[in-house]
Amino acid sequence: MNELSVNVSKNLEWAINVLKRFIRIPTVNPPGERYGDFVSEASKVLEELGFSVEVHEVPRGVVEKYYPEYADYPRYIVIGRLGGGKPTIQFNGHYDVVPPGAGWSTDPFKPTIKEGRLYGRGSVDMKGGIAASLLAIKAFTESFKEFEGTVEVALVPDEEIGGETGTGYLVRNGLSKPDYVIIAEPSGSGRAWIGHRGALWFYIEVYGRQAHGSTPWLGVNAFEGMVKVAEKFIREYSSVLASKRSKYIYDDPRGARPTITVGGEIRGGAKINIVPGYYAFSVDRRLIVEESVEKVEDEVRKIVEEIDRELPNLTVKAKFVNKLQPALTSHESKLVKTLTEAVKEALNIEPKLTVCLGGLDMRFYAEKEIQVVTYGPGPTLAAHQADEYLELNELTKVAKVYAILLRKLLGKD
Repeated sequence: MNELSVNVSKNLEWAINVLKRFIRIPTVNPPGERYGDFVSEASKVLEELGFSVEVHEVPRGVVEKYYPEYADYPRYIVIGRLGGGKPTIQFNGHYDVVPPGAGWSTDPFKPTIKEGRLYGRGSVDMKGGIAASLLAIKAFTESFKEFEGTVEVALVPDEEIGGETGTGYLVRNGLSKPDYVIIAEPSGSGRAWIGHRGALWFYIEVYGRQAHGSTPWLGVNAFEGMVKVAEKFIREYSSVLASKRSKYIYDDPRGARPTITVGGEIRGGAKINIVPGYYAFSVDRRLIVEESVEKVEDEVRKIVEEIDRELPNLTVKAKFVNKLQPALTSHESKLVKTLTEAVKEALNIEPKLTVCLGGLDMRFYAEKEIQVVTYGPGPTLAAHQADEYLELNELTKVAKVYAILLRKLLGKD
């Protein structure tokens, strides 16, 4: 066992205690509770490790722009820095957690260890990933008193509601300009996400003409029109999507094709005795990594405009409400290659390099052409569930990989 692995094992109990301290602070989002308490606690831990610490409050106006209903809850970004110069390797972790929900067999905010698992809300998604990065940094700095470059830890809010006031604000406002980023989300120790699919949410709106139910011939029924529009849209757009397939490996091979989910939400109608003049249905369009939101928007508009021309008694429009660009870091990038080497050295396995089916904060770094991967302790399927848990052997494995990655990128052997 090499010195880094020894140091990880030696400091494991310290990391578990740090994780327990973090879980006990219920940073529930929405709406964004106890963020200040977490930031204070995390800052203490970082300072104990020798980091210089900056705390940035996200301006209220920014929060109001993206999440106006939560503007009364302050948002903070914590940046810890150790060392100096280039390259800078950053570990990114979001500290907000989803509401606990029902069905727990333990108190979600009183961490409990049973049979090698640490239970608690946020244990795997993703305060466990934060703890793994801190454990790795502690082990690395005990072995390397001097190193070339900077180690950063960025702790952000609001990933669970879109990330615009967390990692989005961090990156777009230049609070940090790392060369390499590891997002410690729970991929599992044997897999790294080198990208993620994108998403475009929109409504297809159908306008008819409202009238009294006693004289329906005076109106144009938007609901009946919506049924026709939905059938045409699904048929025509499904054939377009069937022609596309990504060349990359996804967590599920079915994710290598773009998809649509139609009708998750329906809007319209007024009263039982009124001919409805307006109806709309939602569409959740998922993008493969070769696509862009802008091109998909154009694709949707063309189909909707064609349907509008085919139905002269109706007006049909597309209203776009949410956009998430896909992200991808090349297999040939230095970060992906070095992480692959670190996993092989630490765990003696070849990691799976896949594209995540859901969205991640990777996209904000990809916008700036910063090399980024997502790799952290699992299991993935425990996230957002009752009795959420972290496998403690995963915490150890991932911390060893992180420590070796730091050695390869920054260390003076």
